[in-house]
Amino acid sequence: MTIVWTVVGIAIFFFGLLLSIAWHELGHFTTARWFGIKVPEFMVGFGRTLWSVRRGETEYGIKMIPLGGYVRMIGMLPPAKGGTLGRSRRTGPFQGLMDDARRQSQADVLPEDADRQFWTRSPWKRIVVMFAGPFMNLVLAVALFFVTFMGVGMVAPTTQIAALEECVLPAVAVQGQAPEKCPAGAPLAPALAAGVQPDDRIVEVGGQQFGPDDGMAVQDAIRASSGPTPIIVERGDRRIPLTVDVIPNTLPDRNSSDPQATVTAGYLGVLLNTSYQPLTAGETVAQIGDGVARTAEAVVAIPARIPALFGAAFLGEERGQDSPMGVVGVSRIGGEILAQQDVPWQQDVALFLNMLAAVNLSLFLLNLLPVPPLDGGQIVPAIWEAIKRNTAKLLGRPDPGPVDAAKLLPVAYVFVIVFLGFSVMVAIADIVNPVRLFG
Repeated sequence: MTIVWTVVGIAIFFFGLLLSIAWHELGHFTTARWFGIKVPEFMVGFGRTLWSVRRGETEYGIKMIPLGGYVRMIGMLPPAKGGTLGRSRRTGPFQGLMDDARRQSQADVLPEDADRQFWTRSPWKRIVVMFAGPFMNLVLAVALFFVTFMGVGMVAPTTQIAALEECVLPAVAVQGQAPEKCPAGAPLAPALAAGVQPDDRIVEVGGQQFGPDDGMAVQDAIRASSGPTPIIVERGDRRIPLTVDVIPNTLPDRNSSDPQATVTAGYLGVLLNTSYQPLTAGETVAQIGDGVARTAEAVVAIPARIPALFGAAFLGEERGQDSPMGVVGVSRIGGEILAQQDVPWQQDVALFLNMLAAVNLSLFLLNLLPVPPLDGGQIVPAIWEAIKRNTAKLLGRPDPGPVDAAKLLPVAYVFVIVFLGFSVMVAIADIVNPVRLFG
């Protein structure tokens, strides 16, 4: 049964990736049509076409290699300055590449479509068309985060006690579980010494009252306390007042991003139950902000992680959970999530949605890099063209004309070669040494 759920999880997440790609391309397609640009193709994937259908002037289809997608707009590149579209190819390697690209860009431009070319649109319209794709990924990521945090919720402590620690130990050494055996001579934990029992619900600490889902507030109140402290626990249908001797102890620092950071605070010796609790809109926005920041850091850190990725792919070295993953890797993680047993359904759904949201955030940020063939590689020339034209207009100079994005093609070819090599290495690592979330 585990194998079946693994396959189902892989299939569901893979389908989610395809939908994310199609959603991205829909942004380009819709805005291009708004501005009257002709779009002959809308494809998900690359390589040989597996299925397609023509509706109007556009062919929609799915291709064999699911590593991206594209919409083909006519006239993506302007003609060379002072040249004609049908001239002979120059012999210089870079110049030849530019001529071939311009010729390909104009190959399906019919005479009646001359005014429907991408390059003929004003710079701000081209910026909107190219930004619309990444923006759609951002919208989808935000929507998925809202569903996760406000619908499913996040794991948070309740005020019901799951277990008691028997003796006083630094909480960082306990790692969320009561010790099986106390060292000789270790003093009793304050809660146990005061008569607190498992399944009790803490309803008051030092005069401050708490509801069933106020576990974080209870922990904060305990950490802020010191010495003899009155508490009230609910046991069955009775409320029992107790006095506990809260002592200082070394605890994890919840306000630090470093998981190893510690702080000295009040200690009671109780482990609280947890449940999935929905966040407010404000808390959700804060979580999304943190997610965007973490994803941006991960994107920036990709070059630094390539040596470790190489070692994991070819040298059998251990692969960290922060290692870059491709389609194979993230789809396999989807299978691993569903294959878990004896976990609440909220955990599976939250992990799935968070993973898909993170993928869409990555697509948003990566596509804005100012390198062709990424969307940013068309946005930057359009911005530069707007600056040049507006400057010339202010100075009373002739219109300098469109910026020739074809001059960036040598950079594009280098980027594609590097990206393909990186993708192959990631795919090999995902197969022979995959990232594992659950051991």
